[in-house]
Amino acid sequence: MTVYTTIDSPLGELLVVGEESATENGGIALVSLSVPGQRGGAVVQDGWRRAPDAFAEIARQLRAYFDGRLTRFDIEHTTRGTDFQQRVWKALDTIPYGTTTTYGMLAGLIGVPRAAVRAVGTAIGANPLLLVRPCHRVIGADGSLTGYAGGLERKRLLLRHESEHPVEAA
Repeated sequence: MTVYTTIDSPLGELLVVGEESATENGGIALVSLSVPGQRGGAVVQDGWRRAPDAFAEIARQLRAYFDGRLTRFDIEHTTRGTDFQQRVWKALDTIPYGTTTTYGMLAGLIGVPRAAVRAVGTAIGANPLLLVRPCHRVIGADGSLTGYAGGLERKRLLLRHESEHPVEAA
């Protein structure tokens, strides 16, 4: 069964979607985390059940992140994507808190030519776990902020947040 809730955050109201899981604390595996107006973001569907209590642990971790006390999420998640998307998303999970990498470096990390940066960018743009899977840490080769499904202002806010709350404080 698909369940959802909304959680207030500095990014705006987050839509958190999950599926029942026998192995996760609280019984829910995260499927999607999105912000209002997000390109490709989740939209509540008929048949979904609102269940705020099911997301208590996820809400706790999100609050701790925004309070500067958490640098890495420990949330069971399940996502669907192509093999290529899964490879890119797995690479995103390795980008340390408070750092950035480029699309080209990420392409190299997964073993595809730098010429594949557009495909890497497209896979990043399809990431259903905004914030939890840190796609905001990927920037242009020239250091510019480019492409973020949640909007460049939110990307800027997240990068600023991580620079103002270094790992030592977490």
